[in-house]
Amino acid sequence: MLNEMSRENLELLSYTKIAEMYLKENKTTMNTADLFKEICKLLGLNDEEYQEKIGDFFESLTTSKDFILLNDGNWDLRANHSVKIDIDDIYEESEENEDENLDDEDLSEEDDYDDDSYDDAQEADIIDDDYSELTIVDDEELDN
Repeated sequence: MLNEMSRENLELLSYTKIAEMYLKENKTTMNTADLFKEICKLLGLNDEEYQEKIGDFFESLTTSKDFILLNDGNWDLRANHSVKIDIDDIYEESEENEDENLDDEDLSEEDDYDDDSYDDAQEADIIDDDYSELTIVDDEELDN
């Protein structure tokens, strides 16, 4: 498709758009230099123009959300890569971090259990149970 386009039509496209189309058509990944060389061939740019514009091309790739730089230094389309997020892993990691963050002081607080506070809590439950049977009455019922 790119090879079939006229140079005039190609010149209307941005370098990143041409790069996107190139990677999509060829189903490949490429490093910055090789990818820009292919773009220069399509546009008929010489070596001097290649040297002048490759920095801007690299910046365009790095700021575009359509491209991803792979570990091997090659560029690919972000659409070809998905991110899998496992919610269970996230919760496991946060629980592990919480466990790691416990220090001796936290553990000693748990050991200083106060029996009186337990009795107070039981008393509060009894009081709450007594109030659960109360109802709201209006003034007439109150007078009777």
